[in-house]
Amino acid sequence: MLPVKPKQVFSMQTRDRTRLDADVYYPDVPGTFPVLLMRQPYGRAIASTIVYAHPAWYAAHGYIVVIQDVRGRGSSESDFDLFTHEIEDGYDTVQWAATLPGSTGEVGMYGFSYQGMTQLFAAAAKPPALKTLCPSMVAYDLYADWAYEGGAFCYQLSLGWATQLAAETVRRKGDAEAYNTLYTAAHNLDLRDPVCPRSALLASLEPNSFYHDWVQHSDPTAAYWQGRSPKTYLNAVDLPMLHIGGWYDTHLRGSLKVYQHMVTHSSHPQHLWIGPWAHLPWGRRVGVADYGATASSPIDEQQIRWFDHFLKHKDTGVLQENPVHLFEMGSNRWLSLPRYPEATQPMFRLQSNGLACMGERYGQLIPSDIPTKRTEDITDTFVHDPWRPVPASGGHATMPEGMSDRTALDSRTDVVTYTTEPLTEPLHLAGAIQLTLQVTADAPSFDLSATLSDVSPDGRVLSFTQGYQRTDCSLEQPPTAPLTVQITLQPTCNMIPAGHSLRFSLSAAAFPAYAVNPGTGDTPARSRLIDARVITLSLHNQGSCLALTLLNEEEAKTH
Repeated sequence: MLPVKPKQVFSMQTRDRTRLDADVYYPDVPGTFPVLLMRQPYGRAIASTIVYAHPAWYAAHGYIVVIQDVRGRGSSESDFDLFTHEIEDGYDTVQWAATLPGSTGEVGMYGFSYQGMTQLFAAAAKPPALKTLCPSMVAYDLYADWAYEGGAFCYQLSLGWATQLAAETVRRKGDAEAYNTLYTAAHNLDLRDPVCPRSALLASLEPNSFYHDWVQHSDPTAAYWQGRSPKTYLNAVDLPMLHIGGWYDTHLRGSLKVYQHMVTHSSHPQHLWIGPWAHLPWGRRVGVADYGATASSPIDEQQIRWFDHFLKHKDTGVLQENPVHLFEMGSNRWLSLPRYPEATQPMFRLQSNGLACMGERYGQLIPSDIPTKRTEDITDTFVHDPWRPVPASGGHATMPEGMSDRTALDSRTDVVTYTTEPLTEPLHLAGAIQLTLQVTADAPSFDLSATLSDVSPDGRVLSFTQGYQRTDCSLEQPPTAPLTVQITLQPTCNMIPAGHSLRFSLSAAAFPAYAVNPGTGDTPARSRLIDARVITLSLHNQGSCLALTLLNEEEAKTH
């Protein structure tokens, strides 16, 4: 590793004469070096060190590292407008970075979350100096992969992020009182209204926050979402990319869509790493699970190998390896695969005596290949009460994220559960999980929250993936005509050992991860707590099934 000079502050001007500031790290040796660029909105001194090595570590590997405040953040000029200026500013910054003293003229980008999005937007403008990206934890569709899931507003995480960014806005104005108020609010979110996610605090202290737009624009086809979504621009991008995600990251579905889009449309290599991580940090422990030392992030080293290949033109061997690396939870090992597992197949159907909400012994998951002699349609009826909505527990959409112990939660009578017999051999799940449910309800709109868990022989229930779906129906529909509801769960890679059981749990809420459905059909912005309805739902066993993606025997042995 090379010695590194003390960081320097460099400024540039965009095409509209806006000054953007950056910290720049140089190797302290003669020569020319490629540039690694990160553009972020949190104050550049942070430099995403909550998940990555410090920029000086990257500089010590022979790179000029540029960490820039995006427009309206940190000490950069102008006003911040979520993702609005990142295409033009990204292009201008890449081309400026390529001309820094000592630069080879070739630029790569890295960063996660907002910093991952700035990579995709910059690439959309095709700056000639940009040669490769390492986008981590991003959205393909800002509506479906970030603000909403299954049509339901992602309440807790969206409000928390908006409050953090609002605090940066008032900090730049020097408003200490407002900053203190927002700091306190960010660490103790005001979620007292479960059905209407509007924020009076943000309306007062940051009326220009993106959060108000997110709540207001509940229609996924709104122009607001299209202009701020990478999917709108990705057809213009053709670069080698190292894609990075986490099984418990709230943006995993977006990361996978970007990866799959690029695999289909790009002429360059696309590699994928998914670890057992939440959005942050990327370590061995997530929720109640400790996945061991092998779960600690290898991403810094992998990014250096990637950049060395595409920016220094070294043969690092990275392209001789399988392109897909998935951490299998349960066995706690990395799998190396030639492709991402995609095909789902019906694996289990539901069976009960109508009491699946009254105790775990009443609802069963039955393998689809076992014939059934039952012809009647058994229904499990449960009641959602907005006064005491089922709480979120772990997963990817709440805090804290990760595997959670939901043994007590599954004992509630507004949660229906279906469990397999103890497995005779390990079950290796990898990739997509899809539920098809036949449901009737006595309200024009209702939500369904689905969770899969590993049930150990001692009865402990540890969740490992969940999904959420908001559904609109009609009171004119006869209760005897069930509605088909598809729920896509968070993709996973998880091994359930022999002797354990797989459980599917279903409820009509997961608060505060998602705003509670008032049952009226109103949009989030128009919903009122006083109007929230008690909803009776019936889950029909007939026609309801769970489709899984399994690793084949050869893939399960690969690591």
